[in-house]
Parts: sequence; C-alpha cells; structure tokens
Amino acid sequence: MRAITLDGFERTFAADPDPWQTFRNRDEAVKRQAILHAIGPGPLGRILELAAGNGSNSVAVAPRALRLDATEATAAGTTLVAKALAGTARARAIRLAVPARLPRATYDGVVVAELLYYLSPRAMRRTACDVAGVLRPGGTLVLAHHRIDFHDFAQHAAPLHRQFLHATGCDWRVRPVHRNRRWAVLACIRA
Repeated sequence: MRAITLDGFERTFAADPDPWQTFRNRDEAVKRQAILHAIGPGPLGRILELAAGNGSNSVAVAPRALRLDATEATAAGTTLVAKALAGTARARAIRLAVPARLPRATYDGVVVAELLYYLSPRAMRRTACDVAGVLRPGGTLVLAHHRIDFHDFAQHAAPLHRQFLHATGCDWRVRPVHRNRRWAVLACIRA
C-alpha cells in the first residue's frame, strides 16, 4: 500500500467533482442511508463531519442537525462541500485536515466516514482523542469505512473501527447498522 497524500486528494477533486461516484453509485446510496440510520431521525443538535469529501454525505446529514460543521482537508473538496450545502440552513463547510483542533468545543454527533485508513496510526490515534474531547456523553459517533484494503491506504482497513474506538479512551455502546463484505457502518453511543 502506498498512502495517497493531501496533494493527491486535491488533484483528484480538482479533476473530477465526484471521483468515487458518491452521488450516483447505488452502493454509496445504501451506505449513506446506513449513516443516516446510525444518526437517527434527529435533529441531533451539533454534528461534526470529518473528511466530507465532495459533500455527498453532508447534504444528507444536514437535515438531521441543528448545526452541521462539515470539514474537508483539501481546498477543492471544501469548495465542493460548500457547493453541496449551498442553500442549506445552519450548515457550513470548513477546511480542516485532521488531526487538528476541531471547530467547536462540543458536539452531539460526529460522522467519520472513509477517512481512518488514510491516516497514519499516530494521526488516527490523535484524531480519536480529539473526537473524544468534543463528543458529549450520550453523543453518537458514526463510523463508516471499507473493510477491504485499497492500494492508496496508509493502514489496513479491517481493524480500524475497533482501534479507533479503543484510542478514544472512552466506553461505547456499539450497534452495527449495516455490514457487508466491503464496508461497515457503526453507531457508537458514548457512555
């Protein structure tokens, strides 16, 4: 495996606003519905979305939140997220590469989808601690990731949900929402 860099993501989004067909692909639509199911009917209050990509999940998550902070590490991706959220009340696109100080001190929900395997183990552990620091007790953490490896990952996919939750140092009630041979979505309630 050779991990894609932020510059690589920047070039990818600059060349194609939907490089993984997240707006059009049926499997991505199923995954998005699983993410929404994990969040619940809402509204949740404040939701943080890390690595929002092109905003395909953001636009679906926004109605479940009183406030949505959708973060993306690349300039091109942040522009795409802002475009997807245009006209959506109380939602904003923020350029932010994790690990980093998160936009607000407290969130009721955090969505982490298609991110963890692109982070180094150290960056993932730091991001887990950052998420634990802002997610209120009783808050919902949604994890949605592939279970199979791709050539541009920094880490193997299969154990990442378990490793991320362990790195938070928190206790969780974990509910599998959807799992197939390719990906899994978990709803994790912070104790």
